[in-house]
Amino acid sequence: MNGVNRIPLLAAGHATVDFYQGAVPALVPFLVADRGYGYVAASGIVLAATLLSSIVQPVFGVLTDRWRMPWLIPLSMLLSGAGVAAGGVTDSYVLTWLAVALSGLGVAAYHPESARLARIASEGSHVRMSWFSLGGTLGFASAPVLVTPLLSVWGLGASPLLALPAVLGAVLTLPAIRALGGQGSRSRAAAPVAGSDDWPAFTRLSMVIVFRSVVYVGLSAFVALFMGGGAAGAVALFVLFAGGAVGTVLGGRLAARWGRVRTMRLAYALAVPAVAGVVLVPGPAAYAFIAASSIALYAPFSLHVTLGQDFLPTRVGTASGVTVGLAVSVGGLASPLVGAVAEAASLRTALACLIVFPVLAWLLSRALKEPAAAA
Repeated sequence: MNGVNRIPLLAAGHATVDFYQGAVPALVPFLVADRGYGYVAASGIVLAATLLSSIVQPVFGVLTDRWRMPWLIPLSMLLSGAGVAAGGVTDSYVLTWLAVALSGLGVAAYHPESARLARIASEGSHVRMSWFSLGGTLGFASAPVLVTPLLSVWGLGASPLLALPAVLGAVLTLPAIRALGGQGSRSRAAAPVAGSDDWPAFTRLSMVIVFRSVVYVGLSAFVALFMGGGAAGAVALFVLFAGGAVGTVLGGRLAARWGRVRTMRLAYALAVPAVAGVVLVPGPAAYAFIAASSIALYAPFSLHVTLGQDFLPTRVGTASGVTVGLAVSVGGLASPLVGAVAEAASLRTALACLIVFPVLAWLLSRALKEPAAAA
């Protein structure tokens, strides 16, 4: 099994883990309806999925720079599934919060090591790396499609069934993990690292990802409620997540032709009117802007990963932990603020505040240049 053939298996594992990131926003409308949570309480559940992940993500990145830990990948999948499965059946808000936080811990443990193995398997191809990222996006997209019908029919008591994808994903990816774990060991021992770490550029890139994360997590947490909840909300989430699949593949192909930094700047420039349309355009037409927002925000997603790894060539695990995990999950820390604005003013006003973040991402991306080694 060569690197190209391992990418689909790694993408399947990525889909499994990110399914649970998408499952948390899909759970929120049911928690609001069944338990009477307000906007702040609901956004706190989203925060639970990202807070612990944000804290421990750099730790896992540093660990994977020092030691190869392929066994961490299936274990993290199981933790992610167990947390979401328990979150729907706990009796109190605190226990629900802790269960969802456990899922976030699994997500944090997964990304640095999996991104390192995906880099080996992709053999430097931006398009192949985009397919790995696509797996995570499809996992996001499938969450409302599976979670909403399941809980609509059987209620939150059916949440334990949501652990099944984790078990399936862990079993499915084991062959690729075993093969690449050994290959990664040989390549590290034999191949010297080219280039030096560019921390200023990596810091700017991380801030770009944080700004992107704030707007995307804010949309994923509240767009279902903004569109009316129920079936309309589930469709909004599906459009948001499925649009990301299109953007992920498109970003890899555009980067192969135009370069990563240029593609990233264009994507964030287009994200500004797209996010504004979600908030300002009424009726069914808003779904088109939801899709456009997702495509624009996800086009640079896999490019962030490879850019970060090229900015820190001697610390690939750390770069992966930040670009795939920490900088992404930090956006969830802002979700309670979005909820507070929604309660103080309106949900439309809260989402309107998100428009500024793709502007900031675009402005900061203009200070980035393609890494010298890659160029």
